[in-house]
Amino acid sequence: MYKKAIETLIKWIDESENIIFFGGAGVSTESGIPDFRSDDGLYNKKYAYPPETIISHSFFIKKTKEFYSFYKDKMVYTEAKPNITHEKLARLEEKGKLKAIITQNIDGLHQAAGSNKVYELHGSIFRNYCMKCNKFYEINAILKENDIPSCSCGGIIKPDVVLYEESLDESILLQVTKLIAEADLLIVGGTSLSVYPAANLIQFYRGDKLVLINKSTTPYDKEADLLIQASLGDVFSNL
Repeated sequence: MYKKAIETLIKWIDESENIIFFGGAGVSTESGIPDFRSDDGLYNKKYAYPPETIISHSFFIKKTKEFYSFYKDKMVYTEAKPNITHEKLARLEEKGKLKAIITQNIDGLHQAAGSNKVYELHGSIFRNYCMKCNKFYEINAILKENDIPSCSCGGIIKPDVVLYEESLDESILLQVTKLIAEADLLIVGGTSLSVYPAANLIQFYRGDKLVLINKSTTPYDKEADLLIQASLGDVFSNL
């Protein structure tokens, strides 16, 4: 159905030496990690509070125990394995073509697949810090605790993930903005491009090879030089 589009993408990859990949939750759905906005995504499930509320900064502060109950159950997938998209991106980096991955995901699967240049806009489940003394804790410190995870100093341990009402890391934003602006091929995949300010990043692209790969429509479809409405797994398995 999209054979010609795949052929074009392969041609552009062959011709390019400075590729940037910008991905969202759709990158990891084929690893068994649910996304947020699809029909069976987290935002369409029924909880005591809306998911957007639960993963907000104010909810974390006011109802920390309830936050962790949801977080550990619905957002931490330590058993998930990289899929074909993660693996093919790692190979492109090995070949020197892919210069960086910019991800909205917090699952660490790009690194597990072998990618080294990964910019995590929303943090990682594998980094956790005490809010009082800033001591680092691995994910097990969160998972083994039935109550609110706490530091030896008495402070509350918080995942190093960006919650609603929190700002993205300015230093990371500056770096990824520069990377996107200098790319000769920008591949955007598995994201609805509806979460800001991350979605605004593609506006910094100055080239003429903007590829959008997503099963559903996005606000930027008309701006794409190549639009492929399919799963990332289907596309990357053909590369």
